[in-house]
Amino acid sequence: MAVEGGGIDPIHQFEIVSLVPIHVGGLNLSFTNSSMWMVIAALISSALLILSMRGRALVPGRWQSVAEMLYQVVANMVRDNVGSEGRKYFPFIFTLFMFLLIGNVQGLIPGSFTFTSHLIVNFALASVIFVAVTVIGIVRHGAHFLRLFFPEGAPLWTAVILVPIELVSYLSRPISLSVRLFANMLVGHTLLKVMAGFVIMMGFFGVVPLAVLVGITALEVLVAVLQAYVFTILTCIYLHDAIHLH
Repeated sequence: MAVEGGGIDPIHQFEIVSLVPIHVGGLNLSFTNSSMWMVIAALISSALLILSMRGRALVPGRWQSVAEMLYQVVANMVRDNVGSEGRKYFPFIFTLFMFLLIGNVQGLIPGSFTFTSHLIVNFALASVIFVAVTVIGIVRHGAHFLRLFFPEGAPLWTAVILVPIELVSYLSRPISLSVRLFANMLVGHTLLKVMAGFVIMMGFFGVVPLAVLVGITALEVLVAVLQAYVFTILTCIYLHDAIHLH
């Protein structure tokens, strides 16, 4: 935690630092601490699944049980929200869930960096999902995909009202998807740093703030898992709309 002028600076933890400067023309393509922790999240996710399932025991051990549980959670999510036609998209959705889950949770480790606390990272993920879902809908339905903005069976005169509302709602999906994750990660981690600063500053009398800090940390673990789940399930819902329309 950074301390400036004797005060606590909880925002310092979100600062992006260039580790390997890379400049191509006018573009800054430097490898940053955010990039590093994204790579670490991808490696942890891959190692967790590969090493856990390497034995393929009939009676699963602890880590294999965790891997199977995560697989089942996402499989149920896809089946319940997309249907049988969502099976082909399961690898992408499962990868997305694991990447966000590990990224959120590892950000709670002291000295780490929470890349999901940056709006641009979340918006990039949400934009990829938005474009992919839109392309899937257009390829699958052609011009009939436009029915998504005007529910079938609605009176024609309501088009003046419904179409703009549905269009704005559709275009705002990447914004709402990214802001929700960004806000939860930013606020939670800021609160953790502030409480940790109180514990350090109060010394012996920091027992009460320490107890509060433990409680908030447990809550943040739950929020980290929940936000990965929410981001993924909304992706499934958007995919369902593209496949089945209204």
